[in-house]
Amino acid sequence: MVHDSKNQWDLALAQQVRGESDPAVGSPKNANMAYDHVGEVRSFYVDTFGRDSIDNRGMSINVYVNYGVDFDNAFWDNQNIVLGNGDETIFTDFCKSPDVMGHELTHGVVQYTANLEYQGQSGALNEHFADVFGSLIEQRMRKEDAGTANWLIGDEVMAEELFGEALRSMAHPGTAYDNPTMGKDPQPAHMNKYFAGPEDNQGVHINSGIPNRAFYLVASEIGTAHAGQIWYAGLQNLWSTAKFEDAAAVLSAQARILARESKVARHAPQTVRSAFRDVGII
Repeated sequence: MVHDSKNQWDLALAQQVRGESDPAVGSPKNANMAYDHVGEVRSFYVDTFGRDSIDNRGMSINVYVNYGVDFDNAFWDNQNIVLGNGDETIFTDFCKSPDVMGHELTHGVVQYTANLEYQGQSGALNEHFADVFGSLIEQRMRKEDAGTANWLIGDEVMAEELFGEALRSMAHPGTAYDNPTMGKDPQPAHMNKYFAGPEDNQGVHINSGIPNRAFYLVASEIGTAHAGQIWYAGLQNLWSTAKFEDAAAVLSAQARILARESKVARHAPQTVRSAFRDVGII
């Protein structure tokens, strides 16, 4: 169900404008974009993994568009996905980005699986899995693969003056943006530049670039479909306080299981280990 917040900050004041199977609405037009992109997320999870909505029990997804005034963010609040319109200086309407919407809804999938604590390395893994599946959802929607995808998160929502920038680059962390308005992308691509400060919940967005790069390397070698199968299986077997080394071990183990079942390439375990070694995690 899509709700119009009408630029108010209280979700209780929002009005439902489109429900499941309802025809497109004339206003607000971004409700249709949000509806379509959330539909892509649900279709991805059920078609690819047999997952029935966010909680795997068919939960309804409530989407709130036009949240607040010039709100430069999108978020999952443990029940709903909430989307701002942006301030037109840094960001525009977050409804435009399938990978951002996939990212936020995947926070819900993480909540109902590993439930990774949102701080330090477990929080960076939470952000990482959200980026992984947000990117795969967009790739599926655009009929892309590892070689043709741009591996950028949020490039569609950048304001006009920041065209060409993005929130994050999974292929090359630390290069997503560099401009006077936003500053320089702080993401490291290797553990030798790991951010250990208290900001950003101990680096949940910053350090997610390290496992993001590992996923990109795996997908580039065995394909996004097989890499996604491994990462989804890994997510089912992680725990709330898991760290980077735990994720590397679990993902390698799941790659072995899936390779034995002929669901991914036979050399997938070696590819996963090599990728995590390349970014300094193991």
